[in-house]
Amino acid sequence: MSREKELLIVIPAYNEEKNIGRLLEQLTRPEIFSLADVLVVDDASTDATKDIVKKYGLAVVSHVYNLGYGSGLQSGYKYAVRNGYKYVIQMDADGQHDACNVPVLYKALTTGGGDEGNKPDIVIGSRFMEGSSPYKISAVKRFAIGLFKWMIRVGTGKRYTDPTSGLQGLSRRAVKYYAHYGNFDDRYPDANMIMQMTLLGFRLQEVPAVMHYRTVGVSMHSGLKPIVYMFRMFFSILAILIRVRILKTDVERKG
Repeated sequence: MSREKELLIVIPAYNEEKNIGRLLEQLTRPEIFSLADVLVVDDASTDATKDIVKKYGLAVVSHVYNLGYGSGLQSGYKYAVRNGYKYVIQMDADGQHDACNVPVLYKALTTGGGDEGNKPDIVIGSRFMEGSSPYKISAVKRFAIGLFKWMIRVGTGKRYTDPTSGLQGLSRRAVKYYAHYGNFDDRYPDANMIMQMTLLGFRLQEVPAVMHYRTVGVSMHSGLKPIVYMFRMFFSILAILIRVRILKTDVERKG
């Protein structure tokens, strides 16, 4: 991998052999690959995910055991810190995040336009802003997102249209913070991380995003999982609010 680039795209993947090839095809086109290196974190896949990545000549970090989505992201953050990248864009391996979002997030990270005109620490690719591609969600997910938006607004005073989006760009400051043990939910990072980073004073910004529906494979939000996810995330957000606002246990660790 070229170390001349300042941007790294991190893709956690688990058994995505039927989807990841299409995404990597987009990311290795000159208009994207000239901007960013690509790292796939293979979370102990049992299919051909790792072999497909190698065919594209991209870097792979492999977990011996399946550790989950959050651990996959954190492995990518640590890799970025150790290799001196200034920015990270995280994308899902299932093809839902279009590669056309990469230049948009990268521009927002490097040119500012967030709160008070400062460069943002985190740029969220939103499905629900003006300019976003049409994206329908189930009633359960709509309720969950509305609940999390309300909790974040009450807890921080900030309004976000899509706090559950996994498409995000991160500054080195945010990446270094997330890479440190105990600062990142290595099981299920989601709206809870948006609450945490906002409370800690990191600068967050949203941009419209283009996203697609998963066409092959099983989503980690399938079946009854959205309901379990909603309850888990509710209590995680509440715990962060108490920990940061009342106990102030995270403030002194902020980088």
